Amino acid sequence: MSRKYKFYNQEGLYFVSFAVVYWIDVFTREEYFQLVTDSLAYCRKHKGMEIYAWCVMPSHVHLLFRAKENNPSALLKDFKTHTSKQLQKAIAENMQESRKEWMLWLMERAGLKNSNVQKRQFWQQHNQPVELWSPAVIEQKLQYIHLNPVEAGFVSEPHHWKYSSALDYSGGKGLIEIDLD
Repeated sequence: MSRKYKFYNQEGLYFVSFAVVYWIDVFTREEYFQLVTDSLAYCRKHKGMEIYAWCVMPSHVHLLFRAKENNPSALLKDFKTHTSKQLQKAIAENMQESRKEWMLWLMERAGLKNSNVQKRQFWQQHNQPVELWSPAVIEQKLQYIHLNPVEAGFVSEPHHWKYSSALDYSGGKGLIEIDLD
């Protein structure tokens, strides 16, 4: 892995992106989005994750966060491990999931290629953390996160995407509480 993408400053504010293996569009159902947003809210309330911006897209997640306990790597690992298990279970048990076998097969295939995985792999391993060192860079990443659904053609305005913090930055209240300070 490149030295460029590591959590060097444990107290730093970071932009991270992580995707589902093979960029599978998993987040097409409310219950799958809900598992991620509930987990983010839990990490914020109980694990010291300060969330400044977030967005869940069909195949990936963007976060702007800081770890209060100076453990960004461990915090993100816990989040990804928990959501991986919960999402795989939800997919496997969802009777309406027409792509169930295909998605689980791809996750199993990804797991076979990774010695750190016992059965299936949900998330790609790379988070590509980028430490945000200036107000200009923070603003750039904030705009990138919130414009992602617009660029993808899902909505015409960032605050119309339910699964992001854009509404919070537009004066409304989004699905999870964020740290605006």
